[in-house]
Amino acid sequence: MAIAEQTPTTRLEQSTPETRRRPTALKKFWPQYLAVSPFYILFLIFGLFPILFSIFLSFQDWDGMGEMKFVGLAQYQYLLSDPRFWNAVGNTFIIWFLSTIPMLFFALVIAFLLHQNIRLKGFYRVAFFLPNVTSMVAMAIVFGSVFSDSFGLVNSALTALKIENIPWLSTSLGIKVTIAVMVIWRFTGYNAIIYLAGLQAIPTELYDAAKVDGASTWRIFSSITVPLLRPVILFTVITSTIGGLSLFTEPQVLLGNGGGTDEAGMTIVLYQYNQAFTQFDFGYGSAIAWALFIIASLFAIINWRLVGERDGMKIRRNNKTEAGS
Repeated sequence: MAIAEQTPTTRLEQSTPETRRRPTALKKFWPQYLAVSPFYILFLIFGLFPILFSIFLSFQDWDGMGEMKFVGLAQYQYLLSDPRFWNAVGNTFIIWFLSTIPMLFFALVIAFLLHQNIRLKGFYRVAFFLPNVTSMVAMAIVFGSVFSDSFGLVNSALTALKIENIPWLSTSLGIKVTIAVMVIWRFTGYNAIIYLAGLQAIPTELYDAAKVDGASTWRIFSSITVPLLRPVILFTVITSTIGGLSLFTEPQVLLGNGGGTDEAGMTIVLYQYNQAFTQFDFGYGSAIAWALFIIASLFAIINWRLVGERDGMKIRRNNKTEAGS
């Protein structure tokens, strides 16, 4: 029995209403799709493609001009035994430790003070946030002058106090401390604004009840403010860690591509920059970038686990309370 050939009219009659509406919907909403398309096009060109290409490059030996040579995991194997890379990792974590703990403590104290009823509160908020939007290149030059071994303002102050000058930019510890001070100066106000937003979400009734009970300012700060800001503190810790692992502008402008004396200021990103854009070893530079991504991801996972554990404990406590009632 022969099968009758379907005509265009027959196919139209057998199509569902949803099928008939789909072309109409595309025609109807094409201006909206066209309006949002630049974002996705730019993301594909300047976001997704570089990410995928860097993965491909990490398995290649390429100087940017000649033919690529596939080397497999050789770049990662060399990275694990590269003393300069591990020196950069150590420098980065020391600078992070010297900067993050004081920075977050000062930011929390500043946010707590700004949360009080003080005059010119708006002015202080702008003043503390201003360093974050200041050109880091210009400020690195300023800090280089302030911490100069011979004519720096810090050593001039030490001389006036009859204290021996400190070679800030020619010793390993001095370089790390100088970079850490720059990070503290730049991001303390930024984190203070984040903490201030968290403080404003805490019910004022808790503070009023504590004051009625005669609690001191320090007791209120340690027993109410800090515990209730724990999720915000964890957020600032992980963002500050990622920012600390990505340090580049401060050591590069302050010390140059060499990282200063004994490469004491050589961070992971600065070392990656040198390998990729100074030595033109793009394959090894890509491998360093993905090693940095893995390290940063580990900290993100730790943060997620800590927040998830806290939320899970809260849910379990609520369930027990509801079951007991």
